[in-house]
Order: sequence, then C-alpha cells, then structure tokens
Amino acid sequence: MKITNAGISRREALGALGLLALAGPAVFSAQAANAPSTPKKAGIALQLYTLRDPAKKDLADTLKKVAEMGWKYVQWSGMPDLPAAQIRAALDQAGLQCVAAHVSIETFEKKFAEQAAFWKTVGAADVAPGGMMNDCKANLEAWLAGAQRLDALGAKLRAVGMRLSFHNHMEEFAKFPGDPRTKHEILMESTKPENLRAELDLAWAAAAGVDPAVLIRKLKQRCPVVHAKDVAIDGTKHTITALGQGSLKWDEIFAAGKASGIEWYVYEQDNGKGSPFDYVHASYEFLSKQTL
Repeated sequence: MKITNAGISRREALGALGLLALAGPAVFSAQAANAPSTPKKAGIALQLYTLRDPAKKDLADTLKKVAEMGWKYVQWSGMPDLPAAQIRAALDQAGLQCVAAHVSIETFEKKFAEQAAFWKTVGAADVAPGGMMNDCKANLEAWLAGAQRLDALGAKLRAVGMRLSFHNHMEEFAKFPGDPRTKHEILMESTKPENLRAELDLAWAAAAGVDPAVLIRKLKQRCPVVHAKDVAIDGTKHTITALGQGSLKWDEIFAAGKASGIEWYVYEQDNGKGSPFDYVHASYEFLSKQTL
C-alpha cells in the first residue's frame, strides 16, 4: 500500500509529534506491555484489505456497508491512497474507528514526524509492516540488521505513544542454514518486547505447521493485535476461508488469547468464493458471538 502525507505540512507534523511526545506511553496506560489486573474483553475489527476491490470502486459505499454489518473498528490497509484527513473523514462519516494500519518501514525511517502525525490523524496507534523489509531477507546477517532497524523504530514510536508490531506470513517460520530457530523466533529474540510486538497472522502460522494457540501463549503480552484468519489445510493445499469454516481450533485460540493479553482480533481474508461482503458478514457473525 502506498502511503501519502498529503494534507499534513512538515510544521503541522512536527507540532503533532510534539503533542504525542507529551502524551507518551500514557496513551496505552490500559493496554501496554503490562497486562491489567482484571481481564478485559478483546475487541474485534475488520482488516479493510479484505474489501480492497470494492473500495477501489466506491470507498464511501464500502465503509457504509461495513458499518451496517455491525463492525465498529477497522485496520487500514490496501485502501485508496488518500490524505490522512480525508481518510479520517471517510471513517467518521461511516461511524468507524481505525485501530491499526499496515505501514512502510522505509517511509517511517525517512519521514518519522510526518508518518507519526499521518497515522495519528487517521486514528491508528498500532502500526505494522506487512513483513520484513526486502533488503533484510537474504541471509541471517541481513535478517538481524532488519531486526535492529525494527527495534530502533519501535523505540521511537513508543516514545510518541504508538506501538510497532511485525506481521508474519509462512516464510517467517522457515529457518536459515545453520540456525535451529525459525526466522520469527530470531526476530522476537533479537528485539525488545516493548519495541516490537507480533501481529500474528494465525492462518499463515497454521499453514506453516505452527499451532497458533501455542504461539500466542509463547508470545504472552507481546501480541496485542492479531489477524484472525482461517484456512482449510489439506496437505500442502491451503484455502483461505471465512472464520469458523477452516482448520483452525478457535476455542483453543481464544483461550490462549485471554491468557496472553490479546486486545484486538482483526479479521482478514485475502480471497474467497463469491462476494467479499458475504464472507465479511459471515465472519462478523462468527467473531461477534465469541467470548473473547
């Protein structure tokens, strides 16, 4: 997704960043690394990437239909390239709130103040790349360099009241030659939990042979936002499905989530049969009836 800062001047961005710095970690006083003493029901949100095709044709109508289904919260990803104020206005018009976004690490590294102000205007205090940066994938040394970059950016974001997570696909559960750990394990071990969290994509973890519930428990208090995605696994064939229609064991996942401090289950479906509005509605019905 291409990100623009149109509509926010550098002076406005720096001013907003100063206000964020004053707010600091207090923004997450009820959410951050230390779990609250009493369990809190997790929220549910829709990853708008699921509806990227209809949104390209009519964003306002797409958001309106999302709200009419019952969704109140969304993650912004794969949507039309718009100024932050225009995104916020479109969400406000539909009665939706943005809780998270997929972002470009490289853009954040080059224009930190502008990007922080952009996403705070939209409403997304939780941000994550869609995977490791392309120049940090070739080997273990490159991967560790990527981990250092993510850790450094996460520290800067934390200082202005935002959180950085890492979104996985299947490839992060492979290994580099000579190292017994998965790439995901290396990344988590090479970064500070307060600087980098795990936006676990549960379906891709399962497709890679990893038990999502076990992984959630292993990353206790480090995965506040997860992608609730289902997949039917038949040998090496993986078919993304609406929630509750695939191979994932949701009772075990939700129990692990309660024990591990998951704050948001963000439903995402890359593709599916029929209209995406149909499986978005089916998945809302599934998620909204769960005890999270």
